[in-house]
Amino acid sequence: MNRKMNAALITHYKQEYPTIETVDMPKIGANDVLVKIVAASINPIDLKTKDGGLKMLLKYHMPLILGSDFAGVVTEVGAKVTTFKKGDAVYGRVQKNRIGTFAEYIAVDQGDIARKPQNLSFEEAAAVPLVGLTSYQALHDIMQIQPGQRVLIQAGSGGIGTIAIQLAKQMGAYVATTTSEKNRALVESLGADEVIDYRTQQFYDVLENYDYVFDTQGGKILEQAFRIIKPGGKVVSISGLPNARFADEYNVPFWKKFAFRLVTRNITKLEKTTQADYYFLFMKPSGQQLAILSRMIEEEKIHPVIDRVLPFTQIAQAFEYSHSGRAKGKIILKMFDPSVEHE
Repeated sequence: MNRKMNAALITHYKQEYPTIETVDMPKIGANDVLVKIVAASINPIDLKTKDGGLKMLLKYHMPLILGSDFAGVVTEVGAKVTTFKKGDAVYGRVQKNRIGTFAEYIAVDQGDIARKPQNLSFEEAAAVPLVGLTSYQALHDIMQIQPGQRVLIQAGSGGIGTIAIQLAKQMGAYVATTTSEKNRALVESLGADEVIDYRTQQFYDVLENYDYVFDTQGGKILEQAFRIIKPGGKVVSISGLPNARFADEYNVPFWKKFAFRLVTRNITKLEKTTQADYYFLFMKPSGQQLAILSRMIEEEKIHPVIDRVLPFTQIAQAFEYSHSGRAKGKIILKMFDPSVEHE
């Protein structure tokens, strides 16, 4: 008989909110661990997935359990697992074809997780994996920021922005960011050197000659980023569209690569005009990079910013609040209390 668990799932795209249902618990492979999830975070990619916004990149089968990152406790290990043992407190971002962290349990490859930072609660740790890895891969892997270089981080008070500002400062960058005036104190406390109130100023009227832009908005705001970029600079987006460079890296089929070329024609023109490079970032899970972030957190060089923690049963309210775009930092779902014994 299959063991059961509660999970938040959708049965079709554009479903208003995920609903909590009873489903079979996941089975682990030889390289997997089974984690009892204590907390998970809501990310914009969850909303995009729910609404079918990633169908061009990823094909999911329904019903689909949502959720991409988590913190929890290992309850079982696969035959080839050597890095973790039962009882370890861990956190991670699962592979895109294995999403499902809005559930009581998740099966995840041992290479995609790391030990939870000792100075964080499970709720705080759950706020880190997706935004931390995304920011690290943008700023460290793609931009390769050097001390003194200038970077604009869009939406500095959001989940990505609050971590990205801190990481960029640790790398020695001069950091500008956009936010509303009411969030100025928050982003300045995280290290922002220059704050643009997007409600009263256009960032391209204030900034110029920047080495990098980290775009979290897409659309026209992404195109406007090229107005401040210097020749040889890089614009990295998580909200724009994949281009031919992305297609080459991921070896996508020819027809899809052609489609990417068509939809990013304006971006390609801007690249040529400004002599800058555009990168679409599709973050990759990495236990090794999470371990780097853990050390930085334990050394108190960076820390997560949490807007609110809601019980799993209030997932509809959590999605509604996430969709509003008003969150300062991360929205966390608490699955259960680890201090209480559970079957």
